[in-house]
Amino acid sequence: MAIPPKSVGAVIPTEDGLASRFWIKFRRESVLSLYSPFVICLASGSLEIDTFRHYIAQDVHFLKAFAQAYELAEDCADDDDAKLAISKLRKGVLEALKLHNSFVQEWGLGFVKECPINSATLKYTEFVLATASGKVEGLKAPGKLDTPFEKTKIAAYTLGAMTPCMRLYAFLGKELEALLDPNEHDHPYKKWIRNYSSEGFQATTLQTEDLLDKLSVSLTGEELNIIEKLYHQAMKLEIEFFYAQTLTQPTVIPLTKEHDPARDCLMIFSDFDLTCTVVDSSAILAEIAIVTAPKSDQNQPEGQITRMSSSELRNTWGELSQQYTEEYEQCIESMLPSKKEEFNYETLHTALEKLSDFEKRANSRVIESGVLKGLNFEDIKRAGERLILQDGCTSFLQKIVKDENLNANVHLLSYCWCGDLIRAAFSSGGLDVVNIHANELSFQESVSTGEIIMEVQSPIDKIEAFDKIIQGCSDDKRNLTVYIGDSVGDLLCLLKADIGIVIGSSSSLRTVGDQYGVSFVPLFPGLVKKQKEYGADGSCCIWKGQSGILYTASGWDDIHALFLGH
Repeated sequence: MAIPPKSVGAVIPTEDGLASRFWIKFRRESVLSLYSPFVICLASGSLEIDTFRHYIAQDVHFLKAFAQAYELAEDCADDDDAKLAISKLRKGVLEALKLHNSFVQEWGLGFVKECPINSATLKYTEFVLATASGKVEGLKAPGKLDTPFEKTKIAAYTLGAMTPCMRLYAFLGKELEALLDPNEHDHPYKKWIRNYSSEGFQATTLQTEDLLDKLSVSLTGEELNIIEKLYHQAMKLEIEFFYAQTLTQPTVIPLTKEHDPARDCLMIFSDFDLTCTVVDSSAILAEIAIVTAPKSDQNQPEGQITRMSSSELRNTWGELSQQYTEEYEQCIESMLPSKKEEFNYETLHTALEKLSDFEKRANSRVIESGVLKGLNFEDIKRAGERLILQDGCTSFLQKIVKDENLNANVHLLSYCWCGDLIRAAFSSGGLDVVNIHANELSFQESVSTGEIIMEVQSPIDKIEAFDKIIQGCSDDKRNLTVYIGDSVGDLLCLLKADIGIVIGSSSSLRTVGDQYGVSFVPLFPGLVKKQKEYGADGSCCIWKGQSGILYTASGWDDIHALFLGH
């Protein structure tokens, strides 16, 4: 990776710039790189020097390829300002190659210049140089470009293949710098981290992105699509590069790296509403009822379940929702201790019994109101199949359940009133094997009676179901339990699991957790800390339930990286 001169001034691209849009769109790739074992070990300071030595050796090959690609791009640019900007970037890379000598001397990496290129590095360098030579799908062969404008496109394509590498390193530098302990003076890779988090490198990255935006201004939609593909390909090659670094030391992730189905049992639990979904299932069921209900002046066929009109349903549902929200907030407030307490699982369990009573009363009102009467099973099934799930949720679960070497068990514990809605949502993604633990609507000839068969309607119900499932596991296997949730109703399960992961930003969850001594730790810093604590032989137990610590994730991509890597 290029290390820039420190004197470059910052250039801030517009929020709607091409480079910024691509970076946001391909967030998943940056997450997978951040959570790679190599980066986790580097951030913790525990990375073995031999691994770092091999990494630096590959970096030399990167820098040489980048310098050559910039030279080719400069030759293609027909604008003097663009030529000058590319020339400055190339000089920065050449300067970086000189700076590598100081790294080599400081870390005792004398052999790096002779170290052969590995396959992952070769893939990226060949990709960058091929792009800079005009070997891009949709372009004519090098040397046969008809006009200067066609030749100029190559400069834009080359920047599209190189910019994500710069942005990724700038991102990693800032993320790792934030974890440096100012009192820790012996972190062996502090200089590397501060180099990529420096104002100079951040500024050069912004200049590179700004140049990509300017070179792309006059391109067609089809040509911009080519740049997007090049950008995405570069991000994927970066992932390969980080995961190709050979580590001989034990690492905390991915969790499944040493999973032995004959010896280990991986138990993944998850909430459904707003953990897996974008919209709460109760609102979906209510909307189905309102949309399919008869009009106020419409006669209902004899022999069928009598339903409220659509306008009556909408008003009733609005009143139920408002009452639920108001009383929920009052219930949460009444649960809180007068002052912040130290974490005690049993104390929290007792407090949540009050919330359980509230949830049961609220469900009774729903049944008595009749808003769920007359729902057709096929309408519910279609709604489930069209249900939008959180980005990355389905793909993660698919990989987990389809990996025969894992033999993992996946359980969903949900307050949802209709398990059939959940089953439809997951069956459309080929996830029929996921175990669903939820409430069920009562049907009469495929039409809902309005009754709910209650199975899981409170925090206490959830933890009882969780415990029952764990107790049913084989005693001769080592269990690793993970619970993923987003609300107060998930708290007991989150805390009892070996690893509790919070998705979303529920204020009530944070409020209750904070007052009862629960610590919320962002997942990446938490993993870096765990890596520091990891035993040299990797045999120590680093995950245990009821520690009072929960990990917060920004999305399912973080969870994917934690479990599976790339």
